Amino acid sequence: MPTTTTLFGALLILLGVIGYFGSGQSSPTALIPAGFGLALVICGALARKEHLLKHAMHGAAMVGLLGFLGTASSLLSLPALLTGGELERPMAVASRSVMAVLCAVFVALCVKSFIDVRKAREAQQA
Repeated sequence: MPTTTTLFGALLILLGVIGYFGSGQSSPTALIPAGFGLALVICGALARKEHLLKHAMHGAAMVGLLGFLGTASSLLSLPALLTGGELERPMAVASRSVMAVLCAVFVALCVKSFIDVRKAREAQQA
């Protein structure tokens, strides 16, 4: 899971950089996904150390959850964006929507991993 965490972090960093330069460098808030991505990359790096794995992965799941909760509302504007509706900041809606989806998928993968680890631990004890 550390590799998956690092991958999702890199995708969020890429999203932030594309959003920032795509907006003509006019809005530093476009870099917010990159901040979440950096946090995930750090958690992924820490998780490679066995004694930090559990804490780092729970921290990464929390970062992903916060990223999703902070951007989920943009998914409501996504239909208007896709149908060519009038939006004040279409680039922001697109970026936040992509971040919401990436974070949701990441959190789902984390939960699945936590469940799998618990089942494996219980099977080992039996």
